[in-house]
Parts: sequence; C-alpha cells; structure tokens
Amino acid sequence: MSVISKLASSLNRKDEVPNQELAQQIIKSNNKKAIKELVVNLSNRDTKIQSDCIKVLYEIGEHEASLIAEYDEEFLALLENKNNRLVWGAMTALDCIASINPETIYKNLAKILIAADKGSVITKDHGVNILIKLAANKNFMNKALTLLLDQLKICATNQLPMYAENATTVITDKYKKDFIKVLTSRLDDIEKESKQKRVQKVIKKLS
Repeated sequence: MSVISKLASSLNRKDEVPNQELAQQIIKSNNKKAIKELVVNLSNRDTKIQSDCIKVLYEIGEHEASLIAEYDEEFLALLENKNNRLVWGAMTALDCIASINPETIYKNLAKILIAADKGSVITKDHGVNILIKLAANKNFMNKALTLLLDQLKICATNQLPMYAENATTVITDKYKKDFIKVLTSRLDDIEKESKQKRVQKVIKKLS
C-alpha cells in the first residue's frame, strides 16, 4: 500500500497525528521504500501532500536521521521553493542530518544562510542549529563559528538567548572573547528582563 494514503490530508485530518504515527511506523520497519516515495511526492501537485511528506520526513529525521540522510540534495533544492512550508520543513530536515553529512551541508552553507535570512523564525532557528553542529566538527569549526557570530549580531532579540545558550557547547577558547563582546553589545536591545538575564548567564559562563 502507498504511504500517501496514510498521510493526514489523505485521511481528511487537519491534525498532524497521522503523519507522526506514519513516521514512527517507517522508523520501526526501516522502510526505505516508503521514504523514497515521500521524497518523490515532495513535488506532488497537491500542496497538502507536499506538506505532509516533508512533515513525515523530518519527523523521521528527528528520531533516526540516518534514514533520510541520503536525500540531502533534495532537501537543499527545496530551500528555493515558493512554498514556505517546504522551505522550513527542508531546513528542519537538513538540521537533522547536519552531523551525518557535514561536508555537503558545509558546501551549501551560502544557500542555507540565504534561506535562513529570508525565511521564517523556524527556518532561522534551524539555520543557526546547523551552524552549531558544523562548529562541533573540527574541519568546519572556524568558518562555522565566524558565521555563528554574524548571526548573533543580527538575529532577533527574541531568539538571541536560545541561540547563545545553544552555542555555548561549541565555543572554543579562541572565540570566547568575540562571543562575549557580541552578546554584551546586544544586552541593551533586549526588552524582556528574563531574556536579558539568560544572555547575562551565558556571558558569565563564558567569562
């Protein structure tokens, strides 16, 4: 049976539960044929099916990234799609596989960051997560940390505490001073006291 018939839209469901359940079924059965069918249908004429397919794919990726890793090029191609749902879904999938396929992700960083810059908050969040994952790899550390610093300079103050907290795990001694400088320079921009305190805590941790 085609996996398309099990998608939320095929079942006339407006919630995501069928897509989440399908992802779990595919993981348990290691159904690579089903994954390929989902990838093929990312270009289905029905945008609801496209949206369901990317949802199932990144749900699989969040639990078993190796199952979707071979489709990195397909996810990268979606970053230029006119359907915003596909763009941020593809960025979520790329975030899932960034540690598995770092070379491909690194090679396409310009494309990824352009999409993050133009995209929704979710797209930006996963773009930053990708940089953090690359920064954990010694082969891409310097470039990724430099780009991560750039993101911290311009990101929305709402997202800054989360980005700063997530980045602490990869910041090397060489970059600590620069990170502290950037975070300190942005403290006055943060309106919410609770978020300001979170950034101050990161600064203190790095100092």
